[in-house]
This record gives sequence, C-alpha cells and structure tokens, in this order.
Amino acid sequence: MTQPVPAATDDGESLVRPAPPRLALRTSLARLSVRPRSVLLLIAVPVAAIVCGIIGWLLDWKIGVDSAVYRAGALTLLHGDPLYDANTLPTEPFWALLPFTYPPTAALLFVPLAALPTQVAWGVIIAISVLAMALVIRIAIGSLPRPEGELPRWAAPGRATIIFSLVALGLEPVWRGIFLGQINLILMALIVLDVLVISARGSKWGGVLVGVAAAVKLTPLVFVPHLFFTGKKMDALRALGTFFGLQALMFLITPHDAARFWTRTLQDTGRIGPLHWAGNQSLTGMINRLTGLASWSQQLAMGIMLLLAPFALMLMLRFHRRGQALAALLVPAFWALLFTPVSWSHHWVWAVPLIVLLISRLPQTTPATAWRRWLGAFAVAAVFISCILLILPNGRNLELHWAFWQNILGSAYVLMPVVLAIVLVVRWWLMRRKRLRAAGASVDDYVDATTSS
Repeated sequence: MTQPVPAATDDGESLVRPAPPRLALRTSLARLSVRPRSVLLLIAVPVAAIVCGIIGWLLDWKIGVDSAVYRAGALTLLHGDPLYDANTLPTEPFWALLPFTYPPTAALLFVPLAALPTQVAWGVIIAISVLAMALVIRIAIGSLPRPEGELPRWAAPGRATIIFSLVALGLEPVWRGIFLGQINLILMALIVLDVLVISARGSKWGGVLVGVAAAVKLTPLVFVPHLFFTGKKMDALRALGTFFGLQALMFLITPHDAARFWTRTLQDTGRIGPLHWAGNQSLTGMINRLTGLASWSQQLAMGIMLLLAPFALMLMLRFHRRGQALAALLVPAFWALLFTPVSWSHHWVWAVPLIVLLISRLPQTTPATAWRRWLGAFAVAAVFISCILLILPNGRNLELHWAFWQNILGSAYVLMPVVLAIVLVVRWWLMRRKRLRAAGASVDDYVDATTSS
C-alpha cells in the first residue's frame, strides 16, 4: 500500500499529501460484468446510437456533419487527393461541405471510418464517445479521495458513474457534440486515461495517448507541460516523441498535405469558421464580439492568456502538491480552451469531470458552509445546461450588436473558469490570512502568559 507523502503548502504549512488513489479498471469491469442492469444502462445509449446510425443510413438521414467530414478526410487520403487545397473535399456528402481542419495525422486515424456508410460512422463515433465519457467519469471518481464513513448506495463508484453519464447527456457541449458527431469526448478520455491512470502508475507507456490525442487535434499539446511540471518528464518526452513521430509518418505518406498544413492551413483561422460567432467560447471569440472584429483582437487575447499562464501554472502545481490530481489536470484543460483562437461550445466537454469534482466535495462541507458548495456546483452545471448560447440572437453578425448583458451571458463558458479561479484564489487568501491571525494571537497569548508568570 502506498504511504502518504509529506508535502508543504504554498502558505508554508506542512501537510501530509495523500497518495493518489489507484484506479483498478479491471476490477471495476469485473464488478460491472456481474450486474446485468448496470451493463444494460451503460450500453443503452451506445447501442441506440448505432441503431440510429443504421436506420439513418437506410433512410438517408443527414446526421453527423462533422463525422461525415472525418470520414471524407479518410477517403480523400486513401484516394491520394489533397486534403487542404480546397475548402471542401470531393468525398463529402452535399449536406456536409466543410473544410478539413485537422492535421493530416487525423485523416490517417480516421481511416477505419471509411469502411462504413456516413450515418453508420456517426453512430459508431457516438457509441465510442458515450463509453469514453463514462470512462472519464469513472476515472475522475477513482482519482478522488474516498469520503469517510459509509457511502450512500447511489454514491458507489459504479452507480455514480452511470448516474453522471446519463445526466451529462443533458450538458450542451455533450449533446451538441453527439449531434455533430464530434470526437472531443474520445480525445478527453485518452488524456484522462493517460495522465490519471497510466502515467500515475509509472508505466513506460505514459504520455503516448497524450501524443496521439495531440496528433488528432493540436490543443492536447498543453498537457505535455503538465506532465513535465508534475514530475513526469519521461512521459512528457514520450508524448512529444509520439506526436512528432506521427507527423514524420505523414510527411512520408502525404508530404504535400503535411507541408501545406504546417505552413498555410494552420494559420488560416478563417477556415475553421467566424471567430465572433457565439459558438466560439474562447477569449479570442469574446474579444472579437466586444470590439466589433478589431484587427488586434486575437493578439490581445493571446497576450492576456500568456500573462495568465504563470498563474495557471501556479494553480496547477498547488493542486498537484496537495494530491488533487484531477483538479490539477483541469487547470491546463480550461486554460487551453480559453487560449485557442477557436473553442466551439462542443469543445467544452471538460465540464463533465469538473462537475464530478465539484459534486464530490459536497459531503466534505459543514451545515454552515454547505450552501456555498451547492451554489458553486449548481452554477457551473447551470451554465452548461442552460443552452444560453442558442437562446441569444446569433449568426449573420448579430453577435456584433449584442447589448452588454448579452455579451456577459453570451460568454458564459469563457467567464466560468475565470470566476472559479478568482473564487479559489480569494478563498485561499482569506484562509491564509485567518491562519496568520490565529498564529499571531497564539504568540501574543504566549508572551502575555510568560510575562505574567
């Protein structure tokens, strides 16, 4: 059994940092296999997605716009046609004529989709995504300290995983991604599995899945510094090695596409979509809406995020030193969502483990302070359930004419992690101030007692 590790807080006080919980996925799967009702609940949505995909194929439904582009990218690669020379791909259906914006490595990894009809490919992606989300939730629960005392029946890890998985389907980033056939839940699962399970166990495969995720969508590269600064230097090197190895492979397979992506396509943010659209919940999107597409909006946003990077690093390291691995992982995740020029609302699936983390802390409260934790958890969940981005007028440059209150509501995803970080910093400052006052009072009492004696 791993022993607790002595550590020190940023306040200078010593504490015993609990060893990170060891998640036994094999044990969890073995327990799940003897609970047919749990298995049925867990696979109900994935099976329904595949069935829906098959029906959609037979009836020629227009479902899964983004998954149709993924499949078309794989077919284009197999046919030897260019991925980035035009704004659309020749293999795309007429109702999904969009540019391929992912690195060429993604097209290679999407090749299995080429064997399936477009709608069935959507169903398969959704089935895998829902199971991936359940895996993220299970790992998130397993990474948290087990509360003292006997757990309520619903709070058992297996049941809690199923409950959270079903409830999370109501979050806008989740159901929007499912509707579009997005892969963000799968990429999140690769990162969480790598950082909180594989790397946490010191495996020689640590960092590989982060490298694979980054090769599909560049944003996961932010987790390489996370591995490095949390003491997993070899895992960080493996992540970089995997990423660059896959890029080198694409230069051998399709040198034209690889060179064009890195020299031209990557810088063309307009290819992804309008930066000022309400669905772009990045700092760049918010500033573009506020300034009416000022030419310096993106530079200002990147400058602000670079200034905030050291504070994000300090916050991440503080969580890490306290043994809060999940919280430490969420810091770079949300920083990256704010930093990237385009963070569509369906990219914000990291709200799922965040809500798990917030709700897990509720039993640790006292009756006098419970309302604060309840309020925080409810507010975060409400942001992602509200669908406020769909209610506000959007499209056709309507965002550029929003009133001030509309800009606040229309940037709810952007403001949520900022507000959470401010609350945490203020709370820690107040607690430190309280401890210093208590320590000062103790010294004064000691001096008075010594003097009187």
